[in-house]
Amino acid sequence: MLGLSYFSFAELWSPLFLAVMLLLTAGYFVLIGPLSGRFQGSSQVPLWRRFSFIFGMLALYLAQGGPLSLLGHILFSFHMASMAFSYLVAVPLIMLGIPDWCWRALLKGLLRPLRRVSFLAHPVVAALLFNGLFSLYHIPVIHDYVMLHFAVHRLYYAVLFLTSALMWWNLINPLPELRSINGLGQIGFIFLNMVLLTPACGLIIFAGEPLYATYSDPQTWARAMGYCVSGSPAELLQAFGGPAFFGWLSPKVDQQVGGIAMKFIQEFIFASMLAYVFYHWYKKENGQDDAEVSAPSSELEERILTRV
Repeated sequence: MLGLSYFSFAELWSPLFLAVMLLLTAGYFVLIGPLSGRFQGSSQVPLWRRFSFIFGMLALYLAQGGPLSLLGHILFSFHMASMAFSYLVAVPLIMLGIPDWCWRALLKGLLRPLRRVSFLAHPVVAALLFNGLFSLYHIPVIHDYVMLHFAVHRLYYAVLFLTSALMWWNLINPLPELRSINGLGQIGFIFLNMVLLTPACGLIIFAGEPLYATYSDPQTWARAMGYCVSGSPAELLQAFGGPAFFGWLSPKVDQQVGGIAMKFIQEFIFASMLAYVFYHWYKKENGQDDAEVSAPSSELEERILTRV
């Protein structure tokens, strides 16, 4: 299927990355279980939060270590699906899985280094950072450069992950004392993110020709593939000839499908978040919001948190 039979188990499933993700997931359950008593204000973590964390880690693994990651080096449409799963699905699910008392302990421990860069979490700054870096990455010359330089590729993806977390923090922040926007502000923030990603998707969808050498030029493709499969670029070219060996779509159509897929996934996720935010804002305005509200457990902690 999709030519995956030509690759080994290790190339398809990235066992080392899988081991890291399993260790992090195990650490999460140890933290919210046996070690939870060490944290002030700790409480039982609801089942939905646990499943949220598990599904978030699964989405991140499939996008960055599973077959979707490999396919993302072959077809642009799968690359965009991988990006969507990484930053629009995995990040918010993982963040939702972390209980408020964990967030408080983390922010309290990182108070000093965070204080100088706390402006990065400002709604407008966070939205511009993530969407700007995402759009910058998909400028053809930058995209091909990043795909051909492994260290830059990993660093750029890590920065995108962090800026995505800053963006999502403004929507799913569980700490009332640290919320900078609520209700209508969050609704406006969602629309801002939806608008900011539109130019990049539009450029990709309506381009008159293939933009990325990684998915259209055999030589460039073979060099990029060399970072995720065994064999030299020359061996890959001899075996497959180029990305066309695996594709049932032309590079232009594949590119258009990728742009449409990214925009559709983003619209669906943010539309769902919009409905969620509007529902709770409406309930609050009508005095019906019975959502759990957690406050700092001490006056000292409150002062510390409000300075982040």
